Amino acid sequence: MKIFLHGLESSSRGAKAAFLRDLYPDMLIPDFKGSLAERMASLHAILAGQKNIIVIGSSFGGLMATIFAMDNYEAVIRIVLLAPAFNFPEFSDYTIQRIDIPTWMIIGRDDSVTPRDKVVPKARKIFANLYYNEVEDDHMLARTFRELDWKTMLCE
Repeated sequence: MKIFLHGLESSSRGAKAAFLRDLYPDMLIPDFKGSLAERMASLHAILAGQKNIIVIGSSFGGLMATIFAMDNYEAVIRIVLLAPAFNFPEFSDYTIQRIDIPTWMIIGRDDSVTPRDKVVPKARKIFANLYYNEVEDDHMLARTFRELDWKTMLCE
């Protein structure tokens, strides 16, 4: 099962969501609103009892994907993070757990929202099996997300 988690100000109708829906029609692409706690409660309800989850998270959705994987390690088989918001204050309340789920993280070199110098060190502490890729882009990854190797990242 594949699920895409959009960013804080985005939705299931954003550019990445539309692209992934076209590429993977069976992918879950829910909308999330509210605080991190409210969003996480919704995510836990959506994925309750599911196994073999591949979670893709963009920005704040990447933060959500990481927290979900730390809380549900046995259910998640792969993570793809697009400019994850590890530098956001909401993440400081969570205890960092090291996990070895295969994880791809893509960050734009010109990302000023989730800067590499803040995000990459945290990612290296969390993910024992991290594939990290910097691209010539900004936080939105609008120029590059369509060109990413989705088949490899999503285990196909």
